Amino acid sequence: MVANYLIGLREGLEASLVVSILVAYLVKSERRDRLAPVWAGVLAAVALSLCFGAALTFTSNRLSFQAQEAFGGTLSIVAVGFVTWMVFWMRRTARSLSSELRGRLDSALAMGTGALVATAFIAVGREGLETSLFIWSAVQATGQSTEPVLGAALGLLTAVIIGYLFYKGALRINLATFFKWTGALLIVVAAGVLSYGVHDLQEAAILPGLNSLAFDVSAAIPPSSWYGTLLKGTVNFTPNTTWLQAIAWTAYIVPVFVLFLRPSRSAAPAAPATQPPTSESSVPAPADH
Repeated sequence: MVANYLIGLREGLEASLVVSILVAYLVKSERRDRLAPVWAGVLAAVALSLCFGAALTFTSNRLSFQAQEAFGGTLSIVAVGFVTWMVFWMRRTARSLSSELRGRLDSALAMGTGALVATAFIAVGREGLETSLFIWSAVQATGQSTEPVLGAALGLLTAVIIGYLFYKGALRINLATFFKWTGALLIVVAAGVLSYGVHDLQEAAILPGLNSLAFDVSAAIPPSSWYGTLLKGTVNFTPNTTWLQAIAWTAYIVPVFVLFLRPSRSAAPAAPATQPPTSESSVPAPADH
């Protein structure tokens, strides 16, 4: 539940901030009549995300065991790729998110109602599809449906409340700091999903090494214990991990963390242009001592 709460909060907050910025800009610019297309785009994106999640569940349930493992493992790896890209994108653009969205909205207003719907749909739909895919992968990894979905729902609800407070001006969020720390946590979760995806592909006989274990600590950390369940639900830890899972986890988390935590490059200040003095008045007078 904890990991899925984080996913719901992280992804949901992106979507809710996008919506709050779009709505606030229209309200402040006295264009309330254009709010309806924005909300239409938002609702369409939410509906698409729900349908996508339902389609994933329905499709996987109709497959054989081996096909389910191949399907789930492939989509888990795809989800990790999307989330990793999103984490770095938000780290880079968090400071300029508001101005970027206002620029897109100005262009959409000039183009008409359809462009407004498309702007809101694309902005929210991307996060919605990523959320559906990642939560579905997490549900497959834990083997449970109630707790992961409940955790994600609570995270999304929290994100909506924060977005509303942000819109009302009752809350100030340092987006760069928020997305940095939640991004770091999400990288750990994504590494666990990747490891589980590799295990699925091993069970589907697509990847080798299913019975070649790197370690087995089931006696010390029983999967049914509260701490085993906590580790499974937060970072997808499995007490009997194969060598390929361990290699994939390490090969992902080490370079991604190094790239994510490195300081952002700031543009070097431009050197002032030097021009030869044209007259005596252009030469600075010596300071008095």
